[in-house]
Amino acid sequence: MMSTPIRTGRRAFTLVEILIVVIIIGLLAGIVLSQFRDPADQARAASLQVKLKEIRKQLQLYEVDHQGALPASSEGDSADTFLDQMTSYTDVDGNTRDYSDENRYKYGPYIDSLPANPVSGLRDVRIVTNMRTQFRARNQDGGWWYNAVTGEFRADLTDDRLAPDGETPLNEL
Repeated sequence: MMSTPIRTGRRAFTLVEILIVVIIIGLLAGIVLSQFRDPADQARAASLQVKLKEIRKQLQLYEVDHQGALPASSEGDSADTFLDQMTSYTDVDGNTRDYSDENRYKYGPYIDSLPANPVSGLRDVRIVTNMRTQFRARNQDGGWWYNAVTGEFRADLTDDRLAPDGETPLNEL
């Protein structure tokens, strides 16, 4: 009678094989999780671009209506002046009123209200009135940045807030 050999050792995965599988699963999970984060960042960046385009277009319209003058362009004008001139009826000199009278206060309003920056969620405006003033990012996010002499309007964000391309700071859009 022939007996079949009995195997006493069981074939199992080695520790190295298990570690390799765990590492591969970790890498795949990292890739998948980054895919879920990117759409939200892309949506905020796209919304920011739309808001910037609309506000810049309204600033150009204000400039045309007011014979080349921009809102809050006088020395000492504040964010309140900027907001009043953009959200109220104005005359050719930039004086504001809550209602139109067809003859004098016939321009505007250019926006209903200043939208929140979709990245920071803030509505504040940092205004500069110096022709040579270039945008400089602060060390914390703000709402908007506006140069009342040049008409430049930007997102007031730190340099580490990047567009979906991973290279362009959002404050340069």
